[in-house]
This record gives sequence, structure tokens and C-alpha cells, in this order.
Amino acid sequence: MIGKSCAFLKMMALIEKITLYDAPVLIEGETGTGKELAARAIHYQGKRRHGPFVPLNCGALPDNLIESELFGHCRGAFTDARTDKPGVVELAHAGTLFLDEVDALSGKAQVALLRFLQDQQFRPVGGRTERSSDVRIIAATNRRLSELEAQGQFRLDLFYRLRILHLRLPPLREREGDPELLARHFAQIGSARFGKCVRPFDPQTLHWFSCYHWPGNIRELENMVYQGLLLGDGPCIQLNTPAGLQAPEPAGSSMNYRCAKERAIVEFESRFLRAAMHHSGGNVSAAARLIGTERRHLGRLLKKYQIEA
Repeated sequence: MIGKSCAFLKMMALIEKITLYDAPVLIEGETGTGKELAARAIHYQGKRRHGPFVPLNCGALPDNLIESELFGHCRGAFTDARTDKPGVVELAHAGTLFLDEVDALSGKAQVALLRFLQDQQFRPVGGRTERSSDVRIIAATNRRLSELEAQGQFRLDLFYRLRILHLRLPPLREREGDPELLARHFAQIGSARFGKCVRPFDPQTLHWFSCYHWPGNIRELENMVYQGLLLGDGPCIQLNTPAGLQAPEPAGSSMNYRCAKERAIVEFESRFLRAAMHHSGGNVSAAARLIGTERRHLGRLLKKYQIEA
């Protein structure tokens, strides 16, 4: 984990405190801020560092398989259950279970997880006896669970069970100076990985880092650096800036006004679209009608700013 900004250093200090206590953790942060990396830092600096770290993406599992993935199943429990299979709860014994996109769990899955958190007891699908597993749960989400709870989409009792310790990851736009630091790091990695010569960044690109809103956060920055490293032929790395934004001239030139204007537009559009999606309950068609645009156009804007429906 790399950074020197005040927001980053505060986050690292909190992670250091969290590692001292063996309690559930809820990590909240926008897409691309490094939630799994933070979870791994908590695990490998904590008391369970010698145990397994088992990640599970809850958003990628259909509702009818979530209990089987969590708690395993016995042979014959359902049509394709030809052998016994342990779940991630059992695989993570004496270690950490990382539940990414925990907000995607259905009501049924939330009840099953809550039951396990209460006493660390579980029963495999099709099993007759209770089993136990000593697991630390770290959950992550790019949405605010308190808002989902207020909308009736997430159980309040589960929310409090998961949020004994809470960590918010700052978005890249709040980490002053870190985009340049991370870009140089990714350039070094890309050079070694793809066999490209290490090149410096173009001065205009370096200045542009502090003006851009970074809706995709660190993941977006990494992708842009690799593109500039691999596809550029000049002596310096120049990024293909998104949304038609060009890297501004260094401080003191006539381009500073345009940089500030472009940044303000990006911030306004992002806030406006998030508010529209919030008021429409996540319904893209309803949000499009609310702001007076076509659904397809709104879909492109949501994709541009990586706003989840």
C-alpha cells in the first residue's frame, strides 16, 4: 500500500489499530480504492497472519448457491452434489474470510451469515449436525450499508455485527500527491512485467494528476499508466486522458482555468448522477425520466463515472 497524503496516513494508522483486535471489520470505499488490499493488510499484520485468507465475491454468486459456498454441502444434498464439499467458512478456519460486495447478499443469505456470526456454528447444506469454525469476518462494500438498511435492503442486526470495527478507504481524489506516487510505482511494475524501458512521465501529465476526479480510483490510474506505457512511443509517458480531457500546462500558464473548469464539471456530473440514482431507488429508467434524458445516454454516463445501478 503506497501513499504519503494525510488521508492515506490516517487510513494506515487506523489499519494498524484494527489489527490489534480480533473482531469483524466493515470496509467501505468506492470501486477501485483497494478494499481487498486493505483486508489483506489487516489479516497479514494481525494475530491470524499464519492462517488462511479466503476471499469470496458475494456479488458473483446466485442466491441458490450462496449457502453452499459459505457452509459447504454433503453428498446428495442436491442433484450435482456427488461428493462432500467444504464451504469457505470451513476453509478459512483459524484465518480470515473476506466477503467482498457483501451488500449483494440476498435476505436469505444475510440470515444465514448472521446465524453463523452469532456463535460461529454452521450446518452444511444437507448435513444433520452442527459444525464450528473459528473465523474472522472482514466485509467490504462500495455502497453505504447504513443507507441500504434505511431502505430495507440490508438487515440492521447484521449491519451491527459486521461493523464492530469500521474502515473507510479515501477515494484517490482525496489523496493529494498520491496519484503521481502510484503512477510511478505502476510504471515500474509495467516495465518489468511487459519488458518496456522505464520512461519518465510527461510534465503536463504529472500536473494533470492533481486536476482529475478519478472516478475509477486506483484501478483506473493503473489501467491508464499501462496504456500510456505500452502504446506510447515518445521519450515520456503521456496518458490518454478520459472524457476528452487534455493534460493541462504546468502552473502559471493559461491552461489552469480550463483544468479547474473541467474538474468542476466532472465533480458536478458525478454528484448529480449519484443523487438522481439515489432518488430513483437505483432504477436507471426512472432516473433518466427524472433528469430529462434518454436511458441509453444516462447508461453511458453511469458507466463513465462507474456508478453502480
